Amino acid sequence: MGSQTTLTVATAERMTGLGRRLAALLRPGDLVLLSGELGAGKTTLTRGLGEGLGVRGAVTSPTFVIARVHPSLTGGPALVHVDAYRLGGGLDEMEDLDLDVSLPESVIVVEWGEGKVEQLSEDRLEVRIERTLGGAEADVVDEADGRRVTVTGLGGRWDDVDLTVLGDN
Repeated sequence: MGSQTTLTVATAERMTGLGRRLAALLRPGDLVLLSGELGAGKTTLTRGLGEGLGVRGAVTSPTFVIARVHPSLTGGPALVHVDAYRLGGGLDEMEDLDLDVSLPESVIVVEWGEGKVEQLSEDRLEVRIERTLGGAEADVVDEADGRRVTVTGLGGRWDDVDLTVLGDN
């Protein structure tokens, strides 16, 4: 099963911080699957990942381009940010995107990827973001509308990784 940890994230700043801490655990070839309803904080988390990886370009939701590549400014892996919401065919369609980057040398973050991209890698990190309270109309994380974030490492890559280091410190 790998490892798993669950955190409560109260603010957008903390969600970005979680992304930065998560980036420290990632290496080239890693696949990160983000799930959660619209406005849960997936792109905010990915923004922190981009900061942590030291990539170029503002991390915004790639909804209309499907995938956006952020090259590293520090010689590390590129960040490939994918929005699979409209990606019906899954893996084949991903390969057809003709991304100008080598996926094994990049960190791939996929929003809305459940049931579509799991076959990209047996080793993956699944991040589920859920609202801790009601109020689906709020699309920003604020003090009164925290998030519960469950991070699960699947496959041998994550067997010996201590995900509890992601906790706020």
